[in-house]
Amino acid sequence: MNVRFSYAKMFCVSKKTVIAHKRLTDGNYIEKGEELRSIIIIGGGASGMAAAIAAARNGADTVIIEHKDRVGKKILSTGNGKCNYTNKEQGLRYYRGENPAFVLPVFEQFGFKETISFFKELGIYPKERNGYFYPASEQAAAVLDVLRMELRRLGVFIYTDCTLKSIKKNKNKFTVLTDQKTFTADACIFACGGMAFPKSGSDGSAYPYIEQFGHTFTDMVPALVQMKAKQSFFKSIAGIRSDISIRLYIDRQFVCEDRGEVQLTEYGISGIPSFQVSRYAAIALKHRQKVQAVLDFMPALSDMDLQQELYTRFTSLHGKTAEEALIGLFPKKLIPLFLKENQISLHDPSDQIPAKQIKNLSDYLKNVTIDITDTKGFDAAQCTAGGIRTKEIYADTLKSRIVSGLYFAGEVIDIDGMCGGYNLQWAWSSGYVAGTHAACDKQ
Repeated sequence: MNVRFSYAKMFCVSKKTVIAHKRLTDGNYIEKGEELRSIIIIGGGASGMAAAIAAARNGADTVIIEHKDRVGKKILSTGNGKCNYTNKEQGLRYYRGENPAFVLPVFEQFGFKETISFFKELGIYPKERNGYFYPASEQAAAVLDVLRMELRRLGVFIYTDCTLKSIKKNKNKFTVLTDQKTFTADACIFACGGMAFPKSGSDGSAYPYIEQFGHTFTDMVPALVQMKAKQSFFKSIAGIRSDISIRLYIDRQFVCEDRGEVQLTEYGISGIPSFQVSRYAAIALKHRQKVQAVLDFMPALSDMDLQQELYTRFTSLHGKTAEEALIGLFPKKLIPLFLKENQISLHDPSDQIPAKQIKNLSDYLKNVTIDITDTKGFDAAQCTAGGIRTKEIYADTLKSRIVSGLYFAGEVIDIDGMCGGYNLQWAWSSGYVAGTHAACDKQ
């Protein structure tokens, strides 16, 4: 039976926990014998803060250690600084990994509706744009501010500029050594992110400590990232933005496609459609497979409709050159490239172009094939594809199947989302579920 909980109902309900929670938020000490559970969270990003809030709300004595100078740095850059923090459209097709269905038990506990309620309670009034949700202020800093205020209200201790040195488990306790102090906790949550945008703190430096507990990682590559192409003509068309469909092929086998505004750059392609397919290209390139992208520069028209449009333009616009016949159909900067690639002179009279060349031009425009050689890397990526293998984690609690008391949340797990607020949704959901269970589950 599938049971969906509101985030409020996820709290532990023992009287002892309620008393402990009240005294913690009041800033007072916990009375001896109240068995307050202690949790240390490694990483102060979106998932780490969500985990800390959930744990503290459930009465746990909670600490975040963050090796950068402040928590939540990556949040500030999301949604071009506006923070697209979730999306109304949800489902498995928006999440990727070896086992995308791993997200379902998590979202059943804390999904889209719970996220909206959670942030409204903290002060974020939602603004929807085509299913994408932003704070009404359209400021990512507002999302970070309300999270930090809630952490402060709950009495969560945050240690920044704090570097992890070692972590061990002795009997039922974790001992975490840092360059500032040594912590002891009943449970530990790794919310240390992936490897994308390392300046924000997601640099993979905590991974060796996870591996020492026996956990393994899938291939980790940049995702939601620009792609580099072999073709030299990109330098002549850099800066163009156009509605383009991208079909991705690996070793000549179709993998996926996406359509939208693509930015043509001097190195290749950028824009949301490029981002959406990039994780598959990056994985294939890591395995030295051949990666090609087929660009459709007129996705709004079928093959036959485009051929007819071109034929009409070339044959009926008397007195115009081939270049002039295409003005209004494509960005002007692209027209010389299209004609050159099809052995048509810019200055040839349009009504003298043979029908066969018109058909060849039409076929070309629907199937411009480029060779993908690389991505822009982790420095430019918005998230990481790959992470801890989901088969090593309980999907309903995000607890390790290998080490009791060890939990994971966010991008460090082998789950990545598409553009549109899906990676932040996974961060909030996985963080809140991991924090709740870490505080409530008795090992």
